[in-house]
Amino acid sequence: MPEPLPPGAFATSYHVYERGQWSQVESAIVDEVTLCVHVNGKELATYQCSPVDQEAMAIGFLRAEDFIEGLHDIEMIELSHSGTCVDVWLRKPVTMPQRAIQTSGCGGGVTFDDLTRQRPPLAAQIAVSPDQIVARYQEFAAAQTLYPLTRGVHASALCTPEAILLLAEDVGRHNTLDKLWGKAMRQGIATDGCMIMTTGRISSEMLGKAAKMGVPVIVSRTSPTSRSVALAQAWNITVAGYFRRDGFRVYSAPERVLGLLAVSTPTALAQAADLK
Repeated sequence: MPEPLPPGAFATSYHVYERGQWSQVESAIVDEVTLCVHVNGKELATYQCSPVDQEAMAIGFLRAEDFIEGLHDIEMIELSHSGTCVDVWLRKPVTMPQRAIQTSGCGGGVTFDDLTRQRPPLAAQIAVSPDQIVARYQEFAAAQTLYPLTRGVHASALCTPEAILLLAEDVGRHNTLDKLWGKAMRQGIATDGCMIMTTGRISSEMLGKAAKMGVPVIVSRTSPTSRSVALAQAWNITVAGYFRRDGFRVYSAPERVLGLLAVSTPTALAQAADLK
């Protein structure tokens, strides 16, 4: 009897053409649903996501968009039986935003935040070695459950230089950060001064979420955008991308990465950001 699939995976079969031969494979693809978040009985947002940790994602989304400051603001939260609607009742009235910004995130990202407004630079004094970044990213990759089965899914992890704390997977890269923050709030884990490992492109909305979480280091296997690098420089966030088996590129605030302290000049920083 085949093992049951984990939540977020959907059973399927497909035909493979390889070396002149056809074969049929029983496998899995990533599951995707439309999730609606209602606050105090009114629809706030609807977006695409994986049917995993929906309540945590709703909590993280509300925190990221400044509708709540913590779990104490939530009176009740309930996921529908279909898993496609999260009802959140707050202990205070809220004004529904008039305008949403469609983000570049896969899965139909949405934010009500203005990323152009000024934020104070993060002052976290965390220091992490290149070896720790490599070790944590490798542990992060090994801990993912949906990607080995389905491909086509993103993951993010909250960690310290020494250990992985939480992991979240979703079809939307931005959703993984909301899930991480919601999980952290539920488990009483402070995100300030931690690192984020992610599989997705570091875009401005991803960086904005990290900044609100107080996360000073974010590492991806793909690239940042020009806007996210500019914001990272303004907000003093260390952005590392193009992670490979034993290397990565640092685009901003390299002084947190031990070994780059000695090259903290404008010319050297530009060279460090252009490492192949």
